Amino acid sequence: MSNYYAPRGGLPPQTRLTTDRARFNEAYMVLPRGSMTDIVASLLPFWDDTRLWVLARPLSGFAETFSQYVVEVAAGGGSDRPEADPEAEAVIFVLEGALQLTIDGQEHALEPGSYAFLPPGCSWSARNAATEPAIFQWLRKAYERVEGIDLPEAFVVQEREVEPAEMPGTDGAWSTTRFVDPADLRHDMHVNIVNFQPGGTIPFPETHVMEHGIYILEGKAMYLLNEDWVEVEAGDFLWLRAFCPQACYASGPGPFRYLIYKDVNRHMKLGRPFS
Repeated sequence: MSNYYAPRGGLPPQTRLTTDRARFNEAYMVLPRGSMTDIVASLLPFWDDTRLWVLARPLSGFAETFSQYVVEVAAGGGSDRPEADPEAEAVIFVLEGALQLTIDGQEHALEPGSYAFLPPGCSWSARNAATEPAIFQWLRKAYERVEGIDLPEAFVVQEREVEPAEMPGTDGAWSTTRFVDPADLRHDMHVNIVNFQPGGTIPFPETHVMEHGIYILEGKAMYLLNEDWVEVEAGDFLWLRAFCPQACYASGPGPFRYLIYKDVNRHMKLGRPFS
């Protein structure tokens, strides 16, 4: 059974060193798991007994297409008005606890490993009916409509029900769990899970137009970000702008796995010169 790291908040003791792995520059950001403390938690309108940590938000000159949160809903908490933007699509991935998700009147009992896609304009609500907190990833993007292409439908699936696709020539050391068919052009974002066995690697610096939000679910690794090798572990978050070179190798002793966002399947927006 897979493990999914969920933050606990709190505050480091006065004796802890201030040096850490946190980085922010023109190409990438590393947000170590220890950065998610009580003093940087946020609240949202119409969410009861809920707090969240904002991992990524649209930021001019950096990554601009999405926002990503870690949300903690206490027992009895939740929202009947969760989304204020009618054009926002979303993915929810549960890390810990139980979440009752209602989509267009249909109830879904989510548990760790549950994945839900919510298209723009759908009616949904979320409640924690259990006694322990529910903690989940919430990714949001402004959906890019295309004339002649229908909106994608809402769906809920469990990770263990999806067979990972092995990358060619890796003997299973590197695989991807894809929740959406890559050829389905209704979707303008993919949120997948990338899996590495100990010693598995991305053996070249990937350099491409897609932006990334990477939340590390399990394990540890060395990650190449632009020109820097950074050691990362479960609970860390990486934020990569377009064309930032990236690679990694799983340093063990167990699997290394992360939830990854990328924008796909749409033309690049073109600037217009002033007339």
